Amino acid sequence: MAQLTKIFKYTFLISVLFSTSISYSGGPWTQKKGEGYFKLSQYWLKYDQHYTDLGKIDPNVTTGIYNTSIYGEFGITNRFTTTLYLPFFSRNLTNNIISEATGELVEKGDAVNSIGDSDIGLKYSLTKPGAKYPVSVSLVLGIPLGKDVAGINNNLQTGDGEFNQILSVDAGTGFKISERIQSYASVNLGFNNRSNDFSEEIRYGLEYGVGFNEKLWLIARVFGVESLKNGPPSSSIVSTGIFANNTEYTSVGIEAAYYLKKRWGVSASITGAFRGEIIAAAPAYNVGVFFDMSK
Repeated sequence: MAQLTKIFKYTFLISVLFSTSISYSGGPWTQKKGEGYFKLSQYWLKYDQHYTDLGKIDPNVTTGIYNTSIYGEFGITNRFTTTLYLPFFSRNLTNNIISEATGELVEKGDAVNSIGDSDIGLKYSLTKPGAKYPVSVSLVLGIPLGKDVAGINNNLQTGDGEFNQILSVDAGTGFKISERIQSYASVNLGFNNRSNDFSEEIRYGLEYGVGFNEKLWLIARVFGVESLKNGPPSSSIVSTGIFANNTEYTSVGIEAAYYLKKRWGVSASITGAFRGEIIAAAPAYNVGVFFDMSK
């Protein structure tokens, strides 16, 4: 049991921060005044192995997290856009532990349901609307609405219990490949200032999208986090569940978005880390319905 508890303490889930950073509309482009982008989505990740603090892959009790969330962007002016990410239902669970030798129940599974950690942000365009190479800066505040300690063994979480601030800069460009094919590319660099003894982080991302007849968009992303490791290891922080400290990873993701009507559409994505420390070693999935007022 002690070994299983230790494994749990070294397990981190790419969830809220990952989702808000790369899984939705954004980049350097701000919304026009009075317009916006809104999305209702379901995210899930189930894994039975993780990257350790040495970058090795170790097994753990099968664990899952499921977030039902809303995301929105709304233009206050043509250069100021507000953003909101709210997982209004978050479920974290562990499966039963069964002895491989006897088939007997070693430890019963557990689950917690609550609201999850949320993000509120403000984006400002440094360039004029319609610029060929737009650049913007963003400030995102992480609000600890989720539970950082829950479950029978206090090892389940829907949040990390810390208030953080992410300051980032985005740059990009859009261009036509042909009359029916559009494309764009963007880059992101940010700094995550964290509280409650969590280590600060450097965040970076690359994104490339191709649109066909303004209906189908295919998007590829690379996203990474590098910890400054200026905080204690996870085992010595009050947070003992899936939101561990000193995590690092580089992940890749692909997404498809299709406009069923002029403004309404559906999307699906898959993301996963191919290297990391203290993160889940399994892909995460996301499906959603969106409303795009810019169309």
